[in-house]
Amino acid sequence: MRKLVYYVAATLDGFIAAPDGSYDFFPLVPEPDMLAHLVADYPQTLPTFAHAQFGIDRPEGRFDAVVMGRGTYDPGLAAGITSPYAHLQQYVFSRSLPPAAEPEVEIVADDPVAFVRALKTRDGKDIWLAGGGQLAGRLLPEIDELILKLNPVVVGSGIPLVSRDFDPRRFTLAETRPFDSGVVILRYTRSEDGRGSDG
Repeated sequence: MRKLVYYVAATLDGFIAAPDGSYDFFPLVPEPDMLAHLVADYPQTLPTFAHAQFGIDRPEGRFDAVVMGRGTYDPGLAAGITSPYAHLQQYVFSRSLPPAAEPEVEIVADDPVAFVRALKTRDGKDIWLAGGGQLAGRLLPEIDELILKLNPVVVGSGIPLVSRDFDPRRFTLAETRPFDSGVVILRYTRSEDGRGSDG
């Protein structure tokens, strides 16, 4: 079965964006060692329009689909980018956006949990959850892997990594990779029980 992978940049205090949804406190262009890692291991998570800039011809990797909330989709849309990840099938959860003109973008008004559960059963590669916090909160029980690009910055408030009522979910640390810039990539897999405390 396909996995849902929440791959996202976060601050030390657990935020993925400012209160207004902006994220310019994260580096626009990663440091060279981090960029080399992204291009080699996660090229599909870079926007299609940036591929030529980073020397990516065909972004091969573990994903063939991305799911995101409207807040994640809107910044590109405001800049006239209607298909930010044209190399992937894109599912945008929104009850107010009209249908997309691009065949690789589907606006989904259905329940995200039921939709993603069904998507996991279809043939294909893993599914990237790009954000945001509210969608991640709803999909938390379906997240199989959590990959955090932990940035060395504290912002105090903003959009949290996950926005959800108190509901502890356990993950197991699978990999730690530090970079010279101070960014640390932490990869977690969902624990077998997935719930509560050790007791």
